[in-house]
Amino acid sequence: MDSLDAFIFDYTHIRSGSSLIVHADCFEWLRRVPENSIHSIVTDPPYGVKEYDVDQIEKRVRGNGGIWRIPPAFDGSSRSPLPRFTALNPKERAALHRFFVEWGQVALHALRPGGHIFIATNAFLSQLVFSALVDSGLEFRGELIRLVRTFRGGDRPKNAEAAFPDVCSMPRSCYEPWGILRKPLPPRMTVSDCLRLYETGGMRRISADQPFNDVILSERTPRRERDIADHPSLKPQSFLRQVVRAALPLGRGIIVDPFMGAGSTVAAAQALGLTCIGIERYADYFEIGAQAIPKLAALSMDTTADQIPLFDFQTTDVS
Repeated sequence: MDSLDAFIFDYTHIRSGSSLIVHADCFEWLRRVPENSIHSIVTDPPYGVKEYDVDQIEKRVRGNGGIWRIPPAFDGSSRSPLPRFTALNPKERAALHRFFVEWGQVALHALRPGGHIFIATNAFLSQLVFSALVDSGLEFRGELIRLVRTFRGGDRPKNAEAAFPDVCSMPRSCYEPWGILRKPLPPRMTVSDCLRLYETGGMRRISADQPFNDVILSERTPRRERDIADHPSLKPQSFLRQVVRAALPLGRGIIVDPFMGAGSTVAAAQALGLTCIGIERYADYFEIGAQAIPKLAALSMDTTADQIPLFDFQTTDVS
C-alpha cells in the first residue's frame, strides 16, 4: 500500500507527484487520520476568520466590500482587495479563539510528538491566534518573521480622509508574523530522542554552519505566480520553499497544509522533492490547486533553500 493511501479515506483526491490534495473539511480529515501520523503543518488559515466566510467572499467578488476593502488603482496598478481585520467585534474575536482552540486540538491528534506547526497570521490577529493554539495544548516556540513590504495598512481614517490627511489608522505593514508551535514531546524525552523515534522535534538547518533563521527577507508574490493561481492570499514560492524545507528536520516525512487554497505550500514541497498533503474544502480552490500545483512547482528560483543573511553577528560592532 502506498504511504499516502491511509490519508485518502472516501474523499475526492488528486495525486500530484509525491504529494496528495484532498477535497475535505480539515477538521473532519484531521480527526480521521491515524494518531501521530504527520510530521509537520505549514499553513495560512483561510476560514474561521470572518473575511473568508462564504457571504464575505461573495461580497469581495461583487466588488462591494463587506469586510473587504476594495482599493482604487494606485500608481497605475490595481491593488488587491484586503480584509479589514479591525472590523472584528468582541463576539467574532471569541469565535475566532474557539475556532483555533478546536483546530489546534485536532492538529495535536494528527501530529507526531515534536511536530512543528508554521502558521501565517498578521500583526493584528497574531496574538489571538497564538494564544488560542496554546490553549489547545500546543507549545509556542516563537515566530518566523517574513519581512515583506505590502499595501496593507497605512490608510487614513475611513470616510474622513480629507479631514485628517496627516493621520493613518494603523501603520503600513512591513512584516508578516508566522507562529511556530510544536506538539509537546513526551515527558523526559529529549529532542535527540524525538528525532530518532518520531523524526521530529527540531527544524532543518540551512547548512552545517547556519541554523534556520526566524527572519526571512521576502518578495511580494510575483505576477507570474499570481497568473498561475488566482487566490487572494497566495504566498511566494521563494519564501514557502524555505519554510517547508525547515519543517522536516531530517528531510523526510509528511507535511500537511490543512487550508490548501491554491496549493502553493504543496507546490513548494513538491519542488524540493518533499511529500505534502493539501486539504481544501472549497471546490473552486481545490480545482485551482489541482491545475496550479505542478506549474508552481516547476518554476525555477534563484535559491530554494538559502536564506538571505540579515546581519553578520560575528562582525557587527554593538559597542
